[in-house]
Amino acid sequence: MDWYTFLEIGKSLLVTIEIFALTLIFSLPLGMIVAFGRMSKNKIISTITCIYISIMRGTPLMLQLIVVYFGPYYLFRMKVGADYRFIAVIIAFSINYAAYFAEIYRSGLQALPKGQEEAAKVLGYSRTQTFFHILLPQLIKQVMPAITNEIITLVKDTSLAFVIAVAEMFTMAKQLAAAQATIMPLMIAGLYYYVFNLIVSFVCERIEKHYAYYRV
Repeated sequence: MDWYTFLEIGKSLLVTIEIFALTLIFSLPLGMIVAFGRMSKNKIISTITCIYISIMRGTPLMLQLIVVYFGPYYLFRMKVGADYRFIAVIIAFSINYAAYFAEIYRSGLQALPKGQEEAAKVLGYSRTQTFFHILLPQLIKQVMPAITNEIITLVKDTSLAFVIAVAEMFTMAKQLAAAQATIMPLMIAGLYYYVFNLIVSFVCERIEKHYAYYRV
């Protein structure tokens, strides 16, 4: 085993990190919006978001990747180029994970004491101030364990990008394994994933400890 394999897989790790980071950037806030929609008193909004969550959680992410990539052509006869592959990956991953994050947020929000909102209103806080200064810090502490599990799953799910020919780390490892007739590139990729997840777990644990003074 030479350093060439380590370096090639390491280069493709950058694509994996990019998919991971962009998915979180889009799915975390989108999940909050969906959670509020799910909790809305408006029946139309709550029903639409409920159906969206049901579809995203009830169908394979691999299928969603295929639909997002090929959908524009089959639905609207729009021609998409090779550059759209990566965009399709980010869209599919973001809307999929937003559904899971939405349910985690919803459970956390519903677990917070209702009296805090009333107390904040008496003190003159606006709804926006109440959410960002009082409720959100407690919510983060409440949902971080579940969010951490989803984020760790996301690290591993990035390997599904191969289905629309996006060459992330695991795809490169499979190509090298086939070319070298050995499973060692796959083992190296597994090591990269493990170290990546150790870092993710450490960061999430630090965030959770930062908000540990909020006791719900």
